[in-house]
Amino acid sequence: MSEHLLNAALTAAEQGWHVFPLRPGTKRPALHGEAACPGTGPCMVGHRKWEQRATTDPDVIRTAWSRAPYNVGIAAGPSGLLVVDLDMPKPNSRNGQCSSDTPDGATTFTALCERAGHRVPDTYRVRTASGGSHLYFTAPDGVRLTNTAGTIGPLVDTRATGGYVVAAGSITPIGPYKALSGSVAAPVPGWLLSILKPAPKPLQAPSVPVAGQSSRYADVAFTNEVHNVATAADGTRNATLLRAARALGRFIASGDLTRVRVEDALRGAAGANATQPQRYYDDVIRRALDWSITHNSPRARAT
Repeated sequence: MSEHLLNAALTAAEQGWHVFPLRPGTKRPALHGEAACPGTGPCMVGHRKWEQRATTDPDVIRTAWSRAPYNVGIAAGPSGLLVVDLDMPKPNSRNGQCSSDTPDGATTFTALCERAGHRVPDTYRVRTASGGSHLYFTAPDGVRLTNTAGTIGPLVDTRATGGYVVAAGSITPIGPYKALSGSVAAPVPGWLLSILKPAPKPLQAPSVPVAGQSSRYADVAFTNEVHNVATAADGTRNATLLRAARALGRFIASGDLTRVRVEDALRGAAGANATQPQRYYDDVIRRALDWSITHNSPRARAT
C-alpha cells in the first residue's frame, strides 16, 4: 500500500467527494466489469459500477487501498461536482508537435470567461499529468448535469453525472496529478450553468393529432426564442443564443421549421446589440443547430 495514495483518497473523501480505486499508474477503474462480476460482496444483489461503488467511508477506503497502490478516481455525480477539464492540444501524428496556432483549453476557457464579463473563477484546481488542468465546481441542487466534450469550446470538456476525474496525488508514467490552488470548490458560475443546462423539452404533443398544431407550436417557440436572444442582457447573450438554437433545432429535425429561417432570425437577433463579431455568433448557431438536429432526428430517437 502507498500511504501517499491512501492519504490522497482520504483527503478527497474529507471534502465529501466519492472516491474509487484506479489501476496503479493509470486512469482506468480497478473494479471488475459486469461480465466478470462475481455477484458477491457489494454486488450481491446485482452488479454495481464504479459510480455506484464510489464512497466517502474512510474504513472502506483504507481496506481498498491496503490491497495495492491504486490511483484515486473521483465520481463527479455522487460528489455533487462539475469538473471542467482544460486539455492540451494533441501532437500532430506526423511530427509529434502541436500546431503553434492551436490554443489550449485554458486559453479558450479564459476567453469564454472574458466574453461573459467575468474573470476565471477562483476555485480548487488540479494540474493533470498531461499539463492541462481540472477546475472543480459544486453543482446546484436539483440540476442534473452530464458530461460534455467540446460543447463549451475546443479542448474544454466537463465531467458530471456519469463521469469521473483522476484526483490530485495520483501518479501516471507521464507525470503526477497535483493540486495547484484553492482548497474549496466554488459554485458553478451562472453563465456556465446556462450553457450546460439541458435545453427545455417541447410541450407534450396532443395524443390526438390536430391539423397544424405542431406547426403553430413551432411558430410560438420560434417567436419566443428569437425574442429571448434579442433582449438578452450583456454577459448572457452567448448562453441564451446557444440555448435558443438547441431548442429550435428540434423543430428543424421534425420538419416544422426550416434551417434557413432559424439561422437568419437568430443571426439578426444576436447581432442587434452585438458585443462579439458576427462570425462568433454564426459559429455558436451552427454548432448548436448541428447538435440539436443530430440528437432529435428520427434515427437518433429510434436508437
